[in-house]
Amino acid sequence: MPRFSIVVPSHEVAGRLSQALDSVLAQSFGDFELIPVCDAPDAPTADVVTGYAERDSRVTPVHSPPSDGLAGARNTGLRAAVGGHVLFLDGDDVLVPGALAALDARLDGTGDVDVLYFEHERTPWWEGEPTNPAAPLLARTPDGAFTPDRAPLLTGVTLPAWSAVYRRAFLTEQDIAFPGDHFTDVGFGGLVALRAERVAALRTVVVRHLLRRQGNRLALPGEHHAELLDQTELVLTRAAELDLPADRLKPLFEQLFAVVLKTAAHPRRLTSGRRAFFRRASTLYRRHRPDGYRAPGGSLGVQHRLLASGSYAAFRSLRAAHRTASRAAALLPRPRGLRTRLRYAAALRLPLDRNLVVYCAYWGRGYACNPAAIHAKARELAPHLRAVFLVEPDAVGSVPPGVEYAVIGSRKYWQALARAKYLVNNANFADAVVKRPGSVHLQTQHGTPLKTMGADQATYPVVAAATGSFARLLARVDRWDYNLTSNRHSTEMWERAFPSAHETLEYGYPRNDVYCTASAEDVARVRKELGVPDGKKALLYAPTHRDYATGFETGLDLAEFCEAIGDDYVVLLRAHYFYDRGASRGGGRIIDVTGHRSSEDVCLAADGLITDYSSIMFDYANLDRPIVVYADDWDVYRETRGVYFDLMELPPGRVARTPEELAAVFRDGSWADGTATSLRAAFRERFCQFDDGRAAERVVRRVLLGEPPASIPPVIPLAERVPAPAATLVRS
Repeated sequence: MPRFSIVVPSHEVAGRLSQALDSVLAQSFGDFELIPVCDAPDAPTADVVTGYAERDSRVTPVHSPPSDGLAGARNTGLRAAVGGHVLFLDGDDVLVPGALAALDARLDGTGDVDVLYFEHERTPWWEGEPTNPAAPLLARTPDGAFTPDRAPLLTGVTLPAWSAVYRRAFLTEQDIAFPGDHFTDVGFGGLVALRAERVAALRTVVVRHLLRRQGNRLALPGEHHAELLDQTELVLTRAAELDLPADRLKPLFEQLFAVVLKTAAHPRRLTSGRRAFFRRASTLYRRHRPDGYRAPGGSLGVQHRLLASGSYAAFRSLRAAHRTASRAAALLPRPRGLRTRLRYAAALRLPLDRNLVVYCAYWGRGYACNPAAIHAKARELAPHLRAVFLVEPDAVGSVPPGVEYAVIGSRKYWQALARAKYLVNNANFADAVVKRPGSVHLQTQHGTPLKTMGADQATYPVVAAATGSFARLLARVDRWDYNLTSNRHSTEMWERAFPSAHETLEYGYPRNDVYCTASAEDVARVRKELGVPDGKKALLYAPTHRDYATGFETGLDLAEFCEAIGDDYVVLLRAHYFYDRGASRGGGRIIDVTGHRSSEDVCLAADGLITDYSSIMFDYANLDRPIVVYADDWDVYRETRGVYFDLMELPPGRVARTPEELAAVFRDGSWADGTATSLRAAFRERFCQFDDGRAAERVVRRVLLGEPPASIPPVIPLAERVPAPAATLVRS
């Protein structure tokens, strides 16, 4: 039997779960079992956990459906546990180094205790000093093992479940489990403290808790706050049944109602039923108030007395008197120009147009990418919706005939943004855009992240300087309702890079649908448009942007490269969109396609891809055509920009580090041999999970038509997809 069973619920923490698991497996004390609790075998976190279970026999995952909530997940893990003591760790928490060794030593010193409480750190997700809220409470406890009456303030309800380790036999014998769906720590902590006979404290930080940027889920508005009263009633009723002594009942009562009053006074937590909440709390207060109880002083004491008397009207007036600034200030529009501000403010007062969709791609560079693909599918599936595409003045020519557009900054632009129910973008709308109640913002993204993005860029000075204010960036992120991903890797990385309360849609990228729907005729047409000679193999060369470079440099002499690989090839040069130099130009063996409106068309035309670290490799992999990575400055790029995984360890094909090596893989044919095919297959398995040709349909049905998740078409398995045919290569 292991010393510890460590239960880790993992719902919606795929981006940080590996940190929690790593912190356990890296402990110097190794006598434990690690029990991650996943939603289902195909959930995002299950992919993370499976790898750990394969590498370490101490990892034994179990499953609990999301409908069972945090309490259900912990109870499932508890039932599976076989260790002598149980420790609960949230999926975005970590054990500090040496934590298990410290717990083991303390348990050896105290003997057989039911509960060992310990300190924890609450670490702000972004900046600020960590706090240790348990330290003052535990500082007043006896040094050795003690009975609960010697530390009456240690009621359990103010400490999270992951701030203690529990003797498993004690929980089993007393039939203690996590109650309810919400505020389960309040009920569990209270029941444990009421039943424990011998406890101890460890005045050392064991768990480091990362405060989520989007805040505690329990603090969000909703009807779930009524369950706080359920947990309060459960604990106080059990205390009455046990005839808890007055010196222990008073702090228990006071701590429970401190939480209740905080909720009752909060202006946003109870969106409805505030009066009913107050009246029920008042009834509980009077029923369970200890004999001779005296309310605390100050404003809190006034709230106690109003709750005891059931005076909701007076309590509401007190709450209003303590409110700070009006929330209206946060909604003040700030576009440039007084006339524009006034017009935008006036438009914001008009009702939302529930049939209006606003699209934008690449900050208005044109009709492109995921927004364009969603727009095209919406014209087919939701013809009742009016669409307006936002473009810069010099990109008006990219808008296809029949597509309504608005020039960015124009009166029509601000009016559309103010009135639209749906706003779809692959980047972000301007800071001045107001997120109106009832509007729906869809972030489609425009690639799979290899390099660090969003908040993860903060530790890389060159990138951070170019990014600007992260506070402003995250304020834009807070407007998102949905975020689109094309693979589980993206799901995890976006969760870290853009922490917020939006919902992730694992639907694939709509722009990549064409890779499964295009025909040989489509490929031939695009090649002709681009000027690719008949019978020639077209190699797409697509280098990415370097944050440490001042302009576009290919890093490769394309003329020398073409000379070295022979006359069978032509090169399609597509620079990063930062360096768009206008319309595509054909001629010779190097064809500049940087200005071509569609990167998807360019990929269809290419028989193979040469890139460095551009995200185009993830999209191109859907075509199952050869990819060669030209990594001449990988070490510099990795250290300067930061990356999410080592591309050299998981490449999509052959890797070359010098121009000579690059030319050699084409001369000897190894760019498309069996080894390259095997590498590509593994890469596709990981990064082409959801791009099956139906992503746009899924998005339109879920976001624009409001269909329930259960009715959305499932993703076609990778093995059953048929990518568009290449012009000159036979795919394996």
